[in-house]
Parts: sequence; structure tokens; C-alpha cells
Amino acid sequence: MTRWTGTWLSGLGAAGVQLHTEGDWRGKRYGLPESGPGSMATFGNRVGAVVVDLVVAGLIGGLGNLLTSNPSPVQRQAFGIAALIVLYVVLLPTSGQTFGMRVARLRVVRLRDGGLLGVPAAFLRVFLVVLTIPALFTDRDGRGLHDRAAGSIIVRT
Repeated sequence: MTRWTGTWLSGLGAAGVQLHTEGDWRGKRYGLPESGPGSMATFGNRVGAVVVDLVVAGLIGGLGNLLTSNPSPVQRQAFGIAALIVLYVVLLPTSGQTFGMRVARLRVVRLRDGGLLGVPAAFLRVFLVVLTIPALFTDRDGRGLHDRAAGSIIVRT
């Protein structure tokens, strides 16, 4: 007996829907290579980078909590979120990588020319990442709504 969740929980591929035609790969329509440096980052690498960034931001936010006497739960969360925003807004325009992206060997670049993001685009991107929902919805190439709004793409280094 087959599982009744087999087609819709297994993704579109299990239902016979092809997201890419034969010979296509993620990022081909942007002129990116199929694999190696400059190719599209995988979902797993991106999640790993975000986890490292969240840990670093949490540690920095924890230092802010030590400086405040008896912080409320909202203040504790605000310190961590503020640290994450500062990390992204400072590091993406200067190096194209956060600490987590460096560990995962990823880089955020502008889609149109491969350059570094500006401060407004980096702020928009991290604001949408903090909201979480836009980062979870991706197109067939794996670009989240936050990348599309900022005009960015995440590639391997």
C-alpha cells in the first residue's frame, strides 16, 4: 500500500513535474556554471551559513544582554536580531560574506554585474531574512524572495 502523502510531501519531482528541462541546471539562465566556483549555492549550504550567523549573532547579542541589568525577553531577542542586522549590513557591502557564508564558502553578489551589494540592498535583504517567510520561498533556481528583492544571488566561492 502506498503512502497517501507520497506525491505532495515528496515535492513536485515525485508528481512528475520537471522544474528544469533536460541539460539545465540551477543558475544556467543567469549564465552561471553548473558546478564549482561561481555556481549557485545549494539550499543545504545556505541553511548552514544562516545557522552559523545566528549563533554568532546570538553570542554578540548575549554580550549586549550582559550590559543590561535584568533584560526582558523582548530585549534579549532584540539584541540578537540587532546583532544579525549589523553583521549583514556591515559585512555584505564590504566583503560579500558573513561569517557563516565564509565557513560555507558562499558569497552574495549583485545579479546584474557580480559586484558587492550596497548598504541599502544589504539592509533590505537582512530585513527580509529576519522576517523568515521570504527566505523560505524560492524560485526554480533557489533564489529566495529576499534575494530577488535585493537583486542578489548566492554563489559558491
